[in-house]
Amino acid sequence: MKTVNLTINGFKVSVPEGTSILDAAKSVNVNIPTLCYLDLHDIKMVNRTASCRVCLVEIEGRRNLAPSCATEVFEGMVVKTDTLRAIKARRTMVELLLSDHPTDCLVCEKNTQCQLQSIAAELGIRKIRYKGEMSNYKKDSSSGALYRNLDKCIMCRRCETMCNDVQTCGILSAVDRGFETVVSPAFGRPMLDTMCTFCGQCVAVCPTAALTEVSNVSKVWEVLADPDKYVIVQTAPAIRVALGEKFGMEAGTIVTGKMVAALRRLGFRRIFDTDFAADVTIVEEAHEFIDRLQNGGRLPILTSCCPSWVKFIEHQFPDQMYHQLVSLLI
Repeated sequence: MKTVNLTINGFKVSVPEGTSILDAAKSVNVNIPTLCYLDLHDIKMVNRTASCRVCLVEIEGRRNLAPSCATEVFEGMVVKTDTLRAIKARRTMVELLLSDHPTDCLVCEKNTQCQLQSIAAELGIRKIRYKGEMSNYKKDSSSGALYRNLDKCIMCRRCETMCNDVQTCGILSAVDRGFETVVSPAFGRPMLDTMCTFCGQCVAVCPTAALTEVSNVSKVWEVLADPDKYVIVQTAPAIRVALGEKFGMEAGTIVTGKMVAALRRLGFRRIFDTDFAADVTIVEEAHEFIDRLQNGGRLPILTSCCPSWVKFIEHQFPDQMYHQLVSLLI
C-alpha cells in the first residue's frame, strides 16, 4: 500500500494512503476533539459525516479550515491542529450547538456521560454568546423501550448510520431543511408506528440524551419497598458478563455470584437464572431449523428473546397473524 508523508504540528508522519487527518494525528498522539465522528472498529463501521465541525484544523495553503475526520491526507501536507483560529472555530461550533440545546444537565439522563457536555468542558466554554430560537419537538416514548427527545439532537447522524448501514432497518434519516432539520422517522411518525425493532443500537451511539432507554428503575424501587409484594427477578445469560464491564472489569468477566448477592441485598426474594432454559431453546431451535431445511418447511425461521421485539410484532399485525408469527417463534 502506498505511504503518504505529511507534517502534523511539526511532527513528521507516514501513514497509508486514504488515511484521514484525524487518524494520522492519533498515530503521533495528537488529540483532535470530535463529536459526530464514531469509529466502531470491531464491526468496521465509521461515522464521518463531518456535521459537527468540532474537529476543524488548518492545512497550509488552504484558505478554509477542514474537518479532520473526513479529510484524507496527501503527500507533503502540513497540518496545524492547535492554532488560535482552529481553537476559536471549535469553540464557536460548540457554542452554536449549545445555543439550541436544553440546559437541564443536572436532571438529564446523560449527565456526566454526555459527550457534548464533556467537549464543552474540554474547550472551556462557560458562556454561550448566541441567542435565538430554540427547538421544541414532541417527546416520543410510544415504543415503551426508547425515549426520543429531539430537542437534544445535535445532528451528528450517528443513529442514522447505525440504523441504516449496520442494522439495515432504514428507520431514521434526516428530515426537513435548515433549522428544522432533525433525524427522525419519515413524516415525523412515532417510533411505534414504524418498522423499528427497538434493537437499541441507536441509543448506544447517541452522544447526548436525544435517544435514551425508557427507565423503569423507580417502579422497581417501589415494588421492592412494598411489604405486600413478593418480588422475584429472572436474569438473561448475557447479564452475568455485561454487568462486569459496567463496573470496569475486563470484558468477558463472569460475575454471576456477585450479581445474585447484589440482587438479594436489593431486596429480591428469589433470583431465577435463564441459563439452562436458554441452552434448551438453542438446541430446539437448531433441531427445528434442520427439520424445516431438510423437509421443505417454512423459511425463514424467526426467533427472539427480546420483549420489545414481541411488542413490535403485536402492534404491527392483526391478532390472527400475530398468533401465527408467535407460533413460528416457539
